[in-house]
Amino acid sequence: MPAPASTARQRKRTHAWQAAALLALLLTVPAFYAELVSPAHTAWAAAAYGLAAAVLMAAWLQEKPAHRVVQAAHALLVAGLLAAALAPASYSSQAALALRLAVAFLTLLATVWGLRSWVTRGGVLYLMAVAFAVLLLCGAGFWWLEPRTPTLEQGLWLAFTTAATVGYGDIVPSTPASRIFAVFVVLLGYGVLTLATAAIATAWIETEERRIEREILRDLHHRLGALHDEVHALRAEQQQARAR
Repeated sequence: MPAPASTARQRKRTHAWQAAALLALLLTVPAFYAELVSPAHTAWAAAAYGLAAAVLMAAWLQEKPAHRVVQAAHALLVAGLLAAALAPASYSSQAALALRLAVAFLTLLATVWGLRSWVTRGGVLYLMAVAFAVLLLCGAGFWWLEPRTPTLEQGLWLAFTTAATVGYGDIVPSTPASRIFAVFVVLLGYGVLTLATAAIATAWIETEERRIEREILRDLHHRLGALHDEVHALRAEQQQARAR
């Protein structure tokens, strides 16, 4: 049986590799869109994919998950990242674009899975802060990718209307990069907004439940007090009867 100190060090090492893998995966997001925006970014985008594959492989070897499904998903993501790094530029190959899109979806799933404990561990204020941070990042993404949003304010508005699936139509994605980005904004932003609104509704329900519980406990205490008084009165009558 390993010593507690050794177990703690192993846990810290595993967490460090997991954090490095998440950062490497997040780096592939701007790399994917940078290549679509400008062909000059193809080289560093390929480097980002290769780095993510290497870090993810090292984290996998460090953690060594026992579940076969997790192993298969890990291997598929690593293979996809390597293929994305070696594939030709997306603007010149529809197959390469489709491959990198599939890798982007896998990356999103892996990132959300890795951050699930951080996203859902807090209360209403925490989830509202997470939702605001996600919308801020999505707004910055539209500000960068969409020519119809020249200001961050317009990018934030487009991110909110996209994530909330409102779709007013005053500003719409017009480039391939921003349209692809909108898909991920809906998937990620809508999920985060749903968590935040669900937390608010749960807080209201819990407040009402606590109020009802307090009323029930108050009534129960009142009834127990009345019963105690009746028992005390009966005992007094019995003692008086015995005294006679």
